Amino acid sequence: MSDSIVLGAAGFIGRATVARLLARGGSVIAGVRPGSEHRLTTWLRERGVDQRALDVVACDITASDLGLPDELDTSGVRDVYNCAARYAFGLDPDDAYAVNVTGALHVLDWAAALPELRRVVHITGYRITAPDSTEGSYENGAYGATKFESDPKLRERAAQHGIPLTIANPSAVIGPGQYIGLSPVLEDLWRGKLAAIPGGRETFVPIVDLDYFAAFLTSLPERADAAGQSYTVLDAETPVLPELIRLLAGHMGVPAPRFSIPVSVIAKLPQALTRADPETLTFLSEDRYDTSAADELARAAGIAMPPTEPTLRAWADHLVASRFGTVEADPSAGFADGTWVSGDREEPDYILLHGLPLNSDSWAALRGELDGPALAIDLPGLGRSAPGALDEALPRLMRTVRSRPVLVGHSLGCGPVLDYALAHPDRVGGVVLISPAFLQAPASRLVRSPLAALALRRTTAAALATRLGLPDGPALASAVADLGRPGVAGRTIAALRAASTSERRNALRAALDRVGVPVRIVVGAEDPLLERASHDTTVIRGTGHYPQLTRPEEVAAVIAGVRSDIHPH
Repeated sequence: MSDSIVLGAAGFIGRATVARLLARGGSVIAGVRPGSEHRLTTWLRERGVDQRALDVVACDITASDLGLPDELDTSGVRDVYNCAARYAFGLDPDDAYAVNVTGALHVLDWAAALPELRRVVHITGYRITAPDSTEGSYENGAYGATKFESDPKLRERAAQHGIPLTIANPSAVIGPGQYIGLSPVLEDLWRGKLAAIPGGRETFVPIVDLDYFAAFLTSLPERADAAGQSYTVLDAETPVLPELIRLLAGHMGVPAPRFSIPVSVIAKLPQALTRADPETLTFLSEDRYDTSAADELARAAGIAMPPTEPTLRAWADHLVASRFGTVEADPSAGFADGTWVSGDREEPDYILLHGLPLNSDSWAALRGELDGPALAIDLPGLGRSAPGALDEALPRLMRTVRSRPVLVGHSLGCGPVLDYALAHPDRVGGVVLISPAFLQAPASRLVRSPLAALALRRTTAAALATRLGLPDGPALASAVADLGRPGVAGRTIAALRAASTSERRNALRAALDRVGVPVRIVVGAEDPLLERASHDTTVIRGTGHYPQLTRPEEVAAVIAGVRSDIHPH
């Protein structure tokens, strides 16, 4: 027997609500769309949520009985959370109405028969409380219109049934997994496609943290005075939109637009040019909202709003890590002073620097084979990192590192590794050089072509794999995605040219002879050194310039061996 039911439990807000209820020791029925059961349970498992008190069932709120199984025991359900909604722009009006209006009313009708009912909690949206809003018109979009239409209908139906209803009206709820709302704007910013900031200087698109909102939702049934009330929930400290965009542009190391464009002008431009659904423009408002009731309730419940700017930065990190929802995000990845880092930032056993045209994702398979925590970065100006000098990457990174790690460089990455080890031998446990470019054949003359950067930016994964002998897979796809961003391909070619000069190659050869820490070299048999090295060298058969991708377990064994020599068991 369960004490709560969450409808729409596999959704962004629904699953966080389920997790919060379970963490508090409740027993929960999770109603999900048929076929999405695994999505919810996987999400909960990845976050270490105990699911023993969870019963996952298929449901459909567009059905009068909510499509719940006949055998489901709901006699002990006290609290009903309706997190089910069609939230998207450009919705078909009938589809949106079936869920956001008819479905929401079905939930109230169903809940009225529960013998132990304490509360129904429903989610609408903050724009409901905006003065003189035009979002109730279906001409502006079905999502907003159905939310506006459902609000008075729900209140009336709840009164008819005598149901204790509480409505939460959140602003844009952000957190890992949220790719609607502000996300497309930030994606355009990241990809260099945001020509101007939409709206004016005082445009206010407030956010609220997912964990805060889930805590707020689950506190509502415990407050008798919240019955029949409606709460506008948002972070009042959210910067106005131009400042928000500039804040995240600085965090991600990309240029922010210098100009704004009024909503009235955007509305007149072709949608093919703006790439913005007309309904999104209704959210670009200068309106402010009364959150005093929600703030007072949160204080009484001991729920604190997290700091705004760190919340925004963490969300931006997730968006970039997940490629805006197209790949699984690395939860340890994010920006640190403009540098993209992944892994243990304080006590890594290994620090990994990639070569060209790759990024830190190229170490994923090898990191899984290592015997200790690792920290991988995208070199300055490459991958996802902001532009900067390559030789500044490790000194800046090592400021927060408390361990004495083994430094591992691949190809171009061998240069910064040797430079740092030579200058700071006391901070380094050892060095591993994988396919050190300065000891191998110089780069092709093709890099000297004025069209090299353009060709690299427009390359495909298949073409890159063929030309460089790279294996197909996530590492290659990640590299190609970054090369398509403004400036990355050009900086990649520039870095390759700089590393190919005789001056740089000779300087690194000299550094290799002088470095005062243990050094091991790893090369593929199909990409040999030009000359015999004076340091221990491991040649891996059946691979070329990228052995960490094709033979990660063998390369990891060499790297771990260096650390074992320093820290014998």
